[in-house]
Amino acid sequence: MKIATVPRLLCLGLGLIAFNAVAAPQPAPKLVLQITVDGLRGDLLERYKHNFGDKGFRYLMDEGAYYTNAHYQHGNTETIVGHVSLATGAPPSVHGMVGNVWYDRQKERLVYNVEDGDYAMLTQGAGVNQSTEIDPTQKTAKLDGRSPVPILSTTFSDELAIASNGQSKIYSVSVKDRGAISLAGHSGKAFWFSKAQSEFVTSNYYYEDYPAWVTEWNAQGYPTRYSKQKWDLSLERDQYTLQEGPQDQKVDLAGFKRTFPHPYGPSSFQYFSTMLTLSPAGDELTADFASALLEQEKLGQGNFTDYLAVSFSSNDYVIHMFGPSSLEAEDNLIRLDQTLATFLGNVEKQVGLDNTLIVLSADHGVPEAAPTVNALGYNTAKYFNKDTIINEQLVSRLNKEFGLGEEAIRLYSQPYIYLNHEVIKNKGVSLEAVQRAVAEEVEKVKGIEHAVTSTDIMQNTLPDSRVMQLVKNNHHPQRSGDIYLVFTPRTYINDMDGLTIASTHGSPWRYDTHVPVIFAGNGVEANKVTREVTPYDIAPTLSNALGITLPSGATGQVLKEVSATN
Repeated sequence: MKIATVPRLLCLGLGLIAFNAVAAPQPAPKLVLQITVDGLRGDLLERYKHNFGDKGFRYLMDEGAYYTNAHYQHGNTETIVGHVSLATGAPPSVHGMVGNVWYDRQKERLVYNVEDGDYAMLTQGAGVNQSTEIDPTQKTAKLDGRSPVPILSTTFSDELAIASNGQSKIYSVSVKDRGAISLAGHSGKAFWFSKAQSEFVTSNYYYEDYPAWVTEWNAQGYPTRYSKQKWDLSLERDQYTLQEGPQDQKVDLAGFKRTFPHPYGPSSFQYFSTMLTLSPAGDELTADFASALLEQEKLGQGNFTDYLAVSFSSNDYVIHMFGPSSLEAEDNLIRLDQTLATFLGNVEKQVGLDNTLIVLSADHGVPEAAPTVNALGYNTAKYFNKDTIINEQLVSRLNKEFGLGEEAIRLYSQPYIYLNHEVIKNKGVSLEAVQRAVAEEVEKVKGIEHAVTSTDIMQNTLPDSRVMQLVKNNHHPQRSGDIYLVFTPRTYINDMDGLTIASTHGSPWRYDTHVPVIFAGNGVEANKVTREVTPYDIAPTLSNALGITLPSGATGQVLKEVSATN
């Protein structure tokens, strides 16, 4: 009996050793790297994959947990809304960022999402140049100061700072201020590209003075290497995926041209920095700065997990200017793939990809340019004239039913009509009744699918449909307007403050909500997942992987394919 017992004990011991080897948890990552590609619709990686190399997008797609059916669950698919949703794991009804701009009823003006007069730019003259800025949302800002104070819930990066008692290093970089500030949260440091100064800047929310390495990087004048250069095709023309259709919708901004090659002009040209952001150069500069930050701040070298967010903005600008099926859009992603491969190589050198938990996603999708789908027989797609929203029939009804004139309507700002509550109150009429009348009239306008009142949202009387749920998820009582407008599918306003553009986003339709979600590195196993998930799941999944508290308002779920390996 004793002789028989020895093999049993030996087998049991070996079994425990084997079990422990399998069940040993993955060591905490030294670095969390969150990559956002602005405006990267969920299908575009697959569409252009055959023209990518092995160490950029392909590495993530083939070696990571790749979620191909990820959709946002809010209606206004704009940049700040998506970025803050990525950061918080929640919709705008929770985090409060209902749009790139909204009407502030206390200030009685439109406000830009991250403007903050309490925190000045560290570089004088680094704010918005009103004469050359083409982004109308940034031109809305009356103040140059920037901060994350308007974000109303915590982010993953905030919770990481709290869990480490401030020992984790937290940074975020983007061309766009809103792309950087959102992911840095309230507790990290953010840098963004000033087109006015052609350098990376920040505000005194984050620093009293620039770190020496930032001053040195800016002093090198990296943007000037593009002076008198041009953006040309990376491949032979016959190697690109799609044959281009109509091109009249493309924008020729200040001589940048509608077709290749696109000249940057000399560095002295007033639009030079803008041209860089409308091309692969913007992403290349972002990656260069982020690589310098990675090295100079020694990320991934301490006892606590560090965090770096990098948001690449050029894809969004290129699609606005040229459309997602253009040669420009494909070539920009090919160039970004090369930039990403180089950047990940730097991460491997400094930290090790096995020591880095990477997540890639986007802030929103995009529609094809209306003329592109028109040429394919889809004739209901169109550009919408925003001047038809507040029309004679609407004003006539307000006057007839309530004795009100056009002064009862303050303005339209995507996606909301804001009413003048004071005028309506002084007239002694019901705000709810006026909202409903405006909605009914606006819904008659060709190109508008739904007009939803804030009263119906707050009283929860909306029809039970996906689109209505997304509209509801976008509502914040202090910031949202009185009537939410949903345009018909593939119909949108293509006017950016007088600049006619090819394509824009902001709808609840699937082409605008669909983005990729990919986790890779740090033990994440290759897996292509087709079930529907949401980018709101990213922040809870990162929190779970590190064993820290979820962001305060998070509604997303932990993704099991990632949690199983961490």
